[in-house]
Amino acid sequence: MSADRAGRPVVVWRSALLPGSETFVRNHGAHLTRWSPAYLGATRITSALSLPTDVIAFPDGKGFLRLRLTGSSPRLTAALRTLNPAVVHAHFGGDGWLVARAAAAVGAPLVVTVHGHDVTRQPNTPGPHGIRYRRNLRDVFRRAAVILAVSSRIRDRAVALGADPAKVRVHHTGIPVPPAQPPASPRWDVAFVGRLVEKKGVADLLSALRRTPASAVVIGDGPLLESLRAQASDLDVTFTGALPPDEVAAHLAAARILAAPSRTAADGDEEGLPTTILEGAAHGIPVVATRHSGIPEAVLDGETGLLSTEGDVPALATNITRLLTDEALRTKFGAAGRTHVAENFDLTKQSARLEDLYDELAGRG
Repeated sequence: MSADRAGRPVVVWRSALLPGSETFVRNHGAHLTRWSPAYLGATRITSALSLPTDVIAFPDGKGFLRLRLTGSSPRLTAALRTLNPAVVHAHFGGDGWLVARAAAAVGAPLVVTVHGHDVTRQPNTPGPHGIRYRRNLRDVFRRAAVILAVSSRIRDRAVALGADPAKVRVHHTGIPVPPAQPPASPRWDVAFVGRLVEKKGVADLLSALRRTPASAVVIGDGPLLESLRAQASDLDVTFTGALPPDEVAAHLAAARILAAPSRTAADGDEEGLPTTILEGAAHGIPVVATRHSGIPEAVLDGETGLLSTEGDVPALATNITRLLTDEALRTKFGAAGRTHVAENFDLTKQSARLEDLYDELAGRG
């Protein structure tokens, strides 16, 4: 769907428009059928997801500091008024605060999706910055018409931080579910996809692999890349760096299992619900993961994959070995996982639910 198609206008707000890792923002907009998305940001990020049609409120940077300090900007309000939205949908709690006053000024109800670090790590920031962030988060929770959480765990965190439980709804991020394909010849025993940061648990995965003869591919980039390379120097592990979606899909299709050993980082950062788990399951790949945040909503332990406690390296190694040595179990879990994702995380269905919400809010207005 093109952004200029006929339909009621919804403005999708992300202050930094748009990091290459945030495919979920574009995916949901592209699958709206009754609503027409326009993308508004404060600044432009150079990435494959940044489009010339995006509207940038502060292309020269001037005035953005005022918005960040006060939550108010005549320039942002004017940009939003020109787009004339019936609904404004902001991603991440801090970004919701930046646009909340402008949305109120143009009379558009505000939807804010909280994803993970915005209600786990950021509120734990020490000192004045943390105090200010928590105050702003309570303010946007008060101003928002609806708060969407990507998992039940993230919903509970939002409520604990001051969100009205009556306003908070769980809305799982959707992913495209590809047509069923015949199994590819395995190239890897284990695949990992994600940003190489502490909460992803890749160090735990490498320690677990040391207890198995498995080969692995680690797809992604991040600040821990070099330390993880050093940890895996004597293991059969290939680091590819970040890859485009089609290459990621090809590597997933050539893996026996997907590993997602997420854990709570030392600074409190947590996952919301990693979309890579959903993408792997959609390809019929069983998942070995941890009981972390929203993961148990995506991986049904003993039905679509195997879960262990965060940081439990021996249990993670045992689960990897169990699946690698039992082809029938991998096939069973893979098929069940694909069905689970198709029923509960399909992008088309989840986008339709978003449109129902927009209809509800516009009608209420």
